[in-house]
Amino acid sequence: MPRNIEIKARISDLAALRARAASVATAAPIIIEQVDAFFDAPLARLKVRAFSDGSGELIAYRRADRHGPKESVYSRTACGDAAGLAAALAAALPLRGRVVKRRELFMAGRTRIHLDDVEGLGTFLELEVVLRDGEAAADGEREACELMRALGVDARDLVPDAYIDLLARKAGV
Repeated sequence: MPRNIEIKARISDLAALRARAASVATAAPIIIEQVDAFFDAPLARLKVRAFSDGSGELIAYRRADRHGPKESVYSRTACGDAAGLAAALAAALPLRGRVVKRRELFMAGRTRIHLDDVEGLGTFLELEVVLRDGEAAADGEREACELMRALGVDARDLVPDAYIDLLARKAGV
């Protein structure tokens, strides 16, 4: 299964971080409007990501909830009807909640830099360093830490949890 190294951090100055991300990016940013529907699943986090054109992805992933760079093992499958897929899953699995976000995606080599504006939570940075088959997680962790420094991300701003967990905590669930 594909793997990456991820970090998530709260952003206090989006404009400054956007400028730093643009300075290290190897491609122009892309704006993505998306809604993630999370389902209770016994073995991994499971979500249907819906894009504004109605298409989407089914994503299952396992990742530790801890501060700093962490390995994520995931599976992604594209679909043409995200709403239909989410409805079919909701008939079989409990819907945990939805995460609505506007994502600005920059690429820096093999690393995806996400500047996320998450409804109900605020703004965040996510880094995803895509690992090659057989590559040690430590290699991606070093790369993530170097990029954090280049972007001016302070370790105190790191967030261990998924957006769905932050929303649940905020709602008192």
